[in-house]
This record gives sequence, structure tokens and C-alpha cells, in this order.
Amino acid sequence: MIDTVLACVLAAVTIAYAKQAYAQLYQEQGWPPFGYLACALSLAVNLPLAVRRRAPWTVFIVSCGAFLVYTAAGFQPSVNLWAPLLACYTVLVSHPARRAAWAGAATGAAWVVSGLAAELALVMAVAQAVIGVGIVWAYAHSNRRLTERNAQLALTAQLRREEELRARHALTEERLRIARELHDVVAHHLSALAVQAGVADFVFTSDPVAARQAVVSIGTSSRQALEEMRGLLGVLRAGTDAGEPEQLYQSSPGLDRLDELVDRTRAAGLDVTVAVTGQDRPLPSGVDLCAYRIVQEALTNAAKHAGRGARVEVRLVFETDRLAGQISDQGGTIAPVALPSTGLGLLGMRERVKLYGGSLRAGPRDGGGFEVVFTLPLAPVDSGDS
Repeated sequence: MIDTVLACVLAAVTIAYAKQAYAQLYQEQGWPPFGYLACALSLAVNLPLAVRRRAPWTVFIVSCGAFLVYTAAGFQPSVNLWAPLLACYTVLVSHPARRAAWAGAATGAAWVVSGLAAELALVMAVAQAVIGVGIVWAYAHSNRRLTERNAQLALTAQLRREEELRARHALTEERLRIARELHDVVAHHLSALAVQAGVADFVFTSDPVAARQAVVSIGTSSRQALEEMRGLLGVLRAGTDAGEPEQLYQSSPGLDRLDELVDRTRAAGLDVTVAVTGQDRPLPSGVDLCAYRIVQEALTNAAKHAGRGARVEVRLVFETDRLAGQISDQGGTIAPVALPSTGLGLLGMRERVKLYGGSLRAGPRDGGGFEVVFTLPLAPVDSGDS
């Protein structure tokens, strides 16, 4: 819009000035009348400036070419000088210096031709062209440098914003991971406590030994829950700086504590058997925690829904490049303790497995009961080892 107004105003001022100058000055010097052809050429010189930012080279060629035609036609000089210079400035600002040098040279040549047509000495015509184009060149170079610096500053600001967003995203993911850990710890241990308390109440008079064992298991589960939560809360107090996720893994259990988990589940009245096949080996901390939490959640669900006396089988298979697991129950003979369920446990298991590129399937068994089947990719075992 501004360029359009500028082009129209410049064309109008040029034509008005040329007509007045011809009547007062140039007519006496024998220059051709400023008629329709001169007006048309002046419009061709000035009006293309309306689109100079969109097509700088095209505008420059049209404007400078019309200016040379105007001068060759013999019309009074010192008219239409400024439009080609402004078109040249636009090219100089928007293009590299080597490419824009052609525009500067062409503009200077057009000014020299105009100066010679005005009967100036060659030295004066060249000096006029050098000064005019030189000023525009220096101003354009300064503006181009300023534009480049502003673009660099804008890019720096954008990179800083992206870095802040990445940090915020990492913080959110870390909080979600800790929240998932807290959910698993609280859900498992509180479910175990509720089931064990129900067992103790159920056999309090009929089987004092079993009731006492259930009470002891309640104390053990409580201490283990406090230990795990203390580690997680320690991570929260320390913040979420780089390296903190490793602290989270270090504060959490792995498959090396599977026996403790199974003992707690047995104390809740479930018959749990464990079978581990394949080349058992240390796992990466994240994968180790993931596998432990899946088994923990599956056993928690069995304690909640299968009922006392249910038979639960835990199978882990260490294959060459993956860990496969299956946790299945067949249902118990005594109705389970009624416990609330949010459904977040299965969702958490799927999220964990997806995080490490594995697979998980959980659902009812054909013959009754429930099963959880999962796989987690591992680094391949070197077959050359003896």
C-alpha cells in the first residue's frame, strides 16, 4: 500500500514538475514539448515502484529501461532521475552485493547518459552518477546489514524459545514419569495392605498363625512402600536437572527384587509360581524397572480381582534380543476384597512398554482368569561367548 501511494505521488509530482519546468525553462532551450509520449514514459518509469518489494529486479529493469528511452527521446533531463535510483536501492537491499552490483552499474550509466543529455561535462556527469549511486549503495548496505542482524536476533530468540519449550517438555515428561512411579508404588502397596488386612481379619480366629503372618507382611509392605516413596520424593526435591532420571531409576526396584514382590503377593493369599528361562543377564535400568513394574501391576490386579487362593503364574523368558513375560491367574476360591480401581494401571503398563519399543497384551483368558503378556527389546547377546 505504501509503495503504491509512493509510486503514484512520485509519478504525479514528476509530470507536474516537468510541465512547469518546460513552460518556464526548457522551452526556451529547444527541448521537445512534454506531451503524451513524455507523460507515458514518465508513468512507465515511476508506476512500477508500486511492486518494487515483490519483484525488485523486474521493477528496476522496467523503470531504468523506460528512463533510458525517455532520455533517448530527447525530453528535458533532470526529470525521472529518482525512480530508477529508488528501484536500484530496492535491488541493493534485497540481493547480495555481487548480484546487486549490476543494478548499481546500470543506474550509474543511466545517470551519466542523462547528465550528458543535459549538456554537462563528462566529469560532472560521472561525478553526479558516482555520488548518487554511492550514497544509495552505502545506505542500502547499512540497511541490509541491519536486516541481517535483526534476522539473526530473531533466529536466536526463536531458538531460545524452542529450547525453553524443550526444557518444559522434558520437565513435564519427568513429572509424568515420577507420577507414574508414585501411582505404581502406592497402588501396589496399598492394595497389598488392604488384601493382607482382609486375610488377617478373615483367619483371625480360625488360623492365628496365618493372621500373624499377614500382619507381619503388612509391616514389611509398609516399610518397602516408604522406602520407594522416599527415593521418589528425593528426586522431586532435587529437581529435574540433567542426570536426574538416572537417580529415579536407581531409587526404584528391578527384577532382582522379584522374589520380595512374589513373597508379598503370596502373603496376600495367592499361590504364585515363578519360572525364568533363557540367559538371565543384567538389564538396562529403565528396562529393568519397566519389567518389574509390569509384573508388579499384574500381581496387584490379581490380588484385587482374582480372590484369595488364586493361582498365579509368572513366566520370564530371556531371549537373544528381547525379554518376554507372561503373568496369568486362574481365579480364586474366595471372593476378592472390594477395592476401587481407576484403570490407570493397564494404561501405565502400555505407556511403559511403548516407551521402550515393546508390546503388551492384557485381557481375560479363554479358560477363565486374566493374563498379561509383554515383550521388551534387549541388546543382542554375543553368540560367541562360551
